[in-house]
Amino acid sequence: MSVQTPQPFATQSVAEIQAGLKAGEYSAKEIVDQSLERIEALDPSIHAFLEVTADAAYEQAKRVDEALAQGAFDELGCLAGVPVAFKDNMNMVGTHTTCSSNMLANYVSPYTATCVERMIAAGALPLGKLNMDEFAFGSSTETSAFGPTNNPWDTTRVPGGSSGGSAAAVAAGLATITLGSDTGGSIRQPASFCGVGGMKPTYGVVSRYGVVAFGSSLDQVGPFSRCVRDTALAMNALAGPGHDPHDCTSQKVTTDFLANLGDGVAGMKLGVVPAFMEAQGLQAEVKEKIEEALAHLKEQGAEIVEVDLPNAAAAMSAYYVLGPCEAFSNLARFDSVRYGYCEPGCKELGVQYEKSRSAGFGPEARRRIMLGSYLLSAGVYDKYYYPAQQVRTLITQDYVNAYKSVDCIIAPVSPRTAFMFGEISDPAEMYLSDMFTISINIAGNGGMSVPVGLGSQSGLPVGVQLIAPAFKDENMLRVAQALENVHGAAPVAPDFAGKEGA
Repeated sequence: MSVQTPQPFATQSVAEIQAGLKAGEYSAKEIVDQSLERIEALDPSIHAFLEVTADAAYEQAKRVDEALAQGAFDELGCLAGVPVAFKDNMNMVGTHTTCSSNMLANYVSPYTATCVERMIAAGALPLGKLNMDEFAFGSSTETSAFGPTNNPWDTTRVPGGSSGGSAAAVAAGLATITLGSDTGGSIRQPASFCGVGGMKPTYGVVSRYGVVAFGSSLDQVGPFSRCVRDTALAMNALAGPGHDPHDCTSQKVTTDFLANLGDGVAGMKLGVVPAFMEAQGLQAEVKEKIEEALAHLKEQGAEIVEVDLPNAAAAMSAYYVLGPCEAFSNLARFDSVRYGYCEPGCKELGVQYEKSRSAGFGPEARRRIMLGSYLLSAGVYDKYYYPAQQVRTLITQDYVNAYKSVDCIIAPVSPRTAFMFGEISDPAEMYLSDMFTISINIAGNGGMSVPVGLGSQSGLPVGVQLIAPAFKDENMLRVAQALENVHGAAPVAPDFAGKEGA
């Protein structure tokens, strides 16, 4: 039975959902009922979900409804009753964690990742696992072994990647908040393509325990949502409990990410990098929206300051040394013995390794494994890997120097809006999709994409990138709220807006 509400639950904000729950207008069970109906009806057209976790959602709904009946709703957590979903590189006990790879097609999680655990502990209703580029290797979600995800704004176009399923689920109103991971832009670029908010916190703010690693020194988990307040609430759920002893990179964070959303940008110094704004390949309609955002912020009292990142041009080269090296090291465990697909009928261990990995890994995964293997080999390591680490140090220092004069940096997310499936076949050209995002992962700073409307030529979503000093992520949330005050919260993609999914 379809639940009659003003709009589908998963298209509402956290505040709207919780207000209705507290008023007794509906139950958490009814939220799950309708959310699952909507996924069943609408997801086949975008393929955001790989697995729906109905039992887990109903179990959590029962907990929420019992708390409501006992007058203890406010004790549940900041995401109580909110539909959420998780990228499929995040373990959740009893569910498949495939990383969108044949290598892990039958793997069932024996434990739950800290980020997933904390979202559920905050009262969120877990709806399922979301599609991605295989092992997070990609910028379009075209490399998934289980088929691509379509962009809800135009299903002939990619949603971005690697967290394409996470962005698309929010854009289509199938979940209020989703989690993705970002190694070189994999939250921010799909957020921009799908017209939603996406935040990569400072490295170490969110625990990586239980998240299948791509690049261990680069990966960070973060949320997608349609409004800044929901992003801040998700960050409070993820970081609020503090240091995770299971993750040596996890830091103790005491920030209340809601605290300064209403402070405005008056008096803030916001940096713009001229080299980014004049970069080859930056589409005119994207540049136009960035300049428009800067004008809005200046009107609200911010001072716009030019800053220089002299080594940012080398970020792409450094990343495609460091990333494949770390990917190669992390994927070595998938050897068909300890983990992963095992080719049947092999009589020799060496043959088993070769055939299993050839069949289990897709083309992009094999490409990165081979590249990483070469870059870490004897005689090559000193030529490429060590200089890449030196470049990393220089880029990190560039950001430190820039933040001596500004509170936040404004930049493009991607050089263009969402492209058509099959439009970019050259891997090197695909890698350029992350040209504005990679340096932030190398330095470890926080970054987020904020939707700022539609491109004047394409009519497709455009995001502006906000880059904060390390462990000052609240700065970019403050700027994001100022932009949202102008543009409004991100809408559900038109073809999915208002649909009940019954």
